[in-house]
Amino acid sequence: MLLALAPSLALVQTSALAAPVPDDAAGIIKTAKGSVTIERAGRKTAGVAGDVVMASDRISTGADGSAGITLRDETRMALGPNTTLAMEHFAFNTTTHEGRLDASVRRGTLAVVSGKIAKQSPTAVKFSTPSSVLGVRGTEFVVEVEGNGE
Repeated sequence: MLLALAPSLALVQTSALAAPVPDDAAGIIKTAKGSVTIERAGRKTAGVAGDVVMASDRISTGADGSAGITLRDETRMALGPNTTLAMEHFAFNTTTHEGRLDASVRRGTLAVVSGKIAKQSPTAVKFSTPSSVLGVRGTEFVVEVEGNGE
């Protein structure tokens, strides 16, 4: 079942991560189409389904690209074409569901269905754009940054 959030974005409904994700990882790329890049520690690699996403990664999609990411707390994110998402901080306690998620959308479109961190403590989840900071108070939202993130 797909949950359509914007004309060019859709999030796949999942109840949990299919494969185990290391405790030090933020999540996993569930879907990748077209050009998807992960930048980690100054090194760029192609992003494909199954790749681990770390708390300090920058994920970018090209003009033909899109990606679906599921975080360990079951937050689901869909990146549209020409999008850059920088994971700033991610921490999650699987027992208490406490944690923190900070991410920045530098350009493009991001659809989000929030997970357990936002349900446990909404103030612990923030998404930033070049001109604003979004505190999460709901469960589904779309962020669009036009141009080059200016």
